[in-house]
Amino acid sequence: MDGNGRWAERRGHARFFGHVRGAARIRGVVEEAVSQGISALTLFAFSTENWKRPEAERTVLWGLLERYLRKEVPGLLRQNVRLQIIGDQSRLPESSRRAIASAQHVLSQCSGMVLTLALSYGARAEIIEAARRFAQECEQGRASATDLDEATFSGLLQTAELGDLSDVDLVIRTSGEQRISNFLLWQVAYAEFVFRPEPWPEFGAEQFSDVLKTFAGRERRFGGVTLPRPELGVNG
Repeated sequence: MDGNGRWAERRGHARFFGHVRGAARIRGVVEEAVSQGISALTLFAFSTENWKRPEAERTVLWGLLERYLRKEVPGLLRQNVRLQIIGDQSRLPESSRRAIASAQHVLSQCSGMVLTLALSYGARAEIIEAARRFAQECEQGRASATDLDEATFSGLLQTAELGDLSDVDLVIRTSGEQRISNFLLWQVAYAEFVFRPEPWPEFGAEQFSDVLKTFAGRERRFGGVTLPRPELGVNG
């Protein structure tokens, strides 16, 4: 969800104003995802690199997170949406961790779309941690190097709870930037990418629906080839 700060600065506002407007966009996108039958939606809310931002800006972001959870959980419950978090929550303020735990508890029995918030998340750190976990299992005699395959490694990542849904189908990047920025590097191996010029505060349900139409028209070969269809004949 990129471009909040730059969107605000171009309008002569402080950066936090863009974050406020950006947070307001989440509801429409989530509702559109549910209506489209999407099984899993992940929002990259705060990266490990974002800790470099000024403390005042980070404080606004954590406040917006807590406000979003308090305000939106009843609606998510009605839509049968389950909430999960990826990233290093230990770095988050205690009040934010309490708000997350409360929201997850309320939504824990939901069986519809899984909404994942990536908070204090970095894909390289996630991959390193998974490698360390496997190495520890080998050291303790519970595994050997020959046991490691893609399925095993995927099961050690933070997205393992998503099961088959952990492999990303579509990545949307707003604000015109065209890079991954350390997001789900393992999981996006065969994802389709759509880069939109709008900053996140201008990206809503309508734009999301347009992206889904674009995605529906993509030909996904997963490294293979598309064979020509045989011509149909009619016998009479």
